[in-house]
Amino acid sequence: MSRPLSAYDRALLELERDILRMGDHVEASVAKALEALKQQDVVLARQVIEDDTLTDDWNYDIEERALELISLQQPLDKDLRILATVMRVGRELERIGDYAVNIAEIALRLAGQGPYFKPLVDIPRMSQLAQGMLRKSLEAFVTRKIETAKEVIASDDEVDRLFENLYEELVDYMKKGAQYVDQASYLALVARYLERVADHAVNIAEMVIFRETGVRRPSRAG
Repeated sequence: MSRPLSAYDRALLELERDILRMGDHVEASVAKALEALKQQDVVLARQVIEDDTLTDDWNYDIEERALELISLQQPLDKDLRILATVMRVGRELERIGDYAVNIAEIALRLAGQGPYFKPLVDIPRMSQLAQGMLRKSLEAFVTRKIETAKEVIASDDEVDRLFENLYEELVDYMKKGAQYVDQASYLALVARYLERVADHAVNIAEMVIFRETGVRRPSRAG
């Protein structure tokens, strides 16, 4: 028969559940921002921007509760790493939410400029990969599986390759004429933001490894 959960264990579980809720919200924000960009949907773009307050509030609440647990329980070793990971993952998710807002703001700027000069293919592909990495990093967070976290880290190379190829293509368009510069420069920014989303997913995966092993690597994105 399993022992009843202590108040501390219940508080930890609730923090982890809130991280997952926050992660679902942030992933949805990235998806909506990309849809707003593709469809030039100003209503959806504004919704993403307005919903960012939820992400900020979640992060603040999670960090405050984690700090309170540290203050009251004074955990050591693994328990301290668990709480440090919770706070760090909350901050990573908050930064991803900021990038969703950045993309939504670009969607607003480009919405009135007419059709895109080329079909948006690579950017949605980057978004799918980055969102998949985020989803898998949160899966690793829940399941505590180091191998799943390592899969996220390995996936980052493909996102980097897509970004480099797309960036070069967009620069080539800008060189062709002034009519391409505005759209191409904004789309290059979107690609950069998606690359950063993937970097933050890698940071989450690396924090999972740190939580389980005590081994930590430097983060990839600010």
